[in-house]
Amino acid sequence: MSELAVATRGLVKVFGENRAVDGVDLRIQPGMVFGLLGPNGAGKTTTIRMLATLLRPDGGSATVVGHDVVKEADKVRSRVSMTGQYASVDEDLTGTENLIMLARLLGFDRSGARGRAAELLEAFGLSDAADRQIKNYSGGMRRRIDIAASIVVAPDLIFLDEPTTGLDPRSRNQVWNVVRALVADGTTVLLTTQYLDEADQLADRIAVIDRGHVIAEGTSSELKASVGAGALHVRVADQLQTEQAERMLAEALGVEVVRESDGISLSARADDPTRVSLALTELNQAGVEVTEFSLGQPSLDEVFLALTGHPAEDETERADQTYEEVAR
Repeated sequence: MSELAVATRGLVKVFGENRAVDGVDLRIQPGMVFGLLGPNGAGKTTTIRMLATLLRPDGGSATVVGHDVVKEADKVRSRVSMTGQYASVDEDLTGTENLIMLARLLGFDRSGARGRAAELLEAFGLSDAADRQIKNYSGGMRRRIDIAASIVVAPDLIFLDEPTTGLDPRSRNQVWNVVRALVADGTTVLLTTQYLDEADQLADRIAVIDRGHVIAEGTSSELKASVGAGALHVRVADQLQTEQAERMLAEALGVEVVRESDGISLSARADDPTRVSLALTELNQAGVEVTEFSLGQPSLDEVFLALTGHPAEDETERADQTYEEVAR
């Protein structure tokens, strides 16, 4: 595939007085994981829905795998898949039944559909649950079967819209492995996420989106280097002491401290090694056990804070609207 996987120019979507997407420019090469990173309400999902032909842009242009999303919507749909934040499979059917049904709808004969279903269940580590109803699957298993359903026919590009929202760390790692396997097989992945560590782990390139604008783009290392300061990373032994450690580090370093998604890791800008040393000493004297610390590049949380002026956290009012809301 020689053309760009995604190319947008000045992409705009307006809901009433709210410009949910406000002039987004993207150029995504095939065969990579490209991350759209930002909090709820940033415009990520609305952008994905326009690229997937679920919403019509109000301005600008976009092509997906070489086809215009407005003029050639059917051609776009024939070459992409989308997995949203909620499972789209039938919960009353088993894993096998879901995949066979989709394969039959996509043109497989009976034998081919059963073979493709078995192949996907094996690849996604779901063979033991093949004959179990989806409603009895764990959260991580549901996400994996949902992604499997999206690639019954291998797409050129798959949209993954916050695929690990609400999952425990083990299930998140399982989904991450699935994403890596998709790329290894030649599929381009456009991933939206509000988890900075997820973008750090998976994305070859990242576009930081905030309030409908792309405010920065680059590799994880490039974005971190753009902040221009070192960082202290600390992991505490007891999650109950995380808040105390966060407060003490903020006072000792004189900067904002960011709590990572695992609940026990903290990071902060650190320009003065002497102050870092004193801060760690104060934690030790206060009985806060630190299991790991390091000085190095800032985290993506700090990059986001530096770029936007606010943390990458959920906002109380979402700018993104659901497709059903738009349809109404």
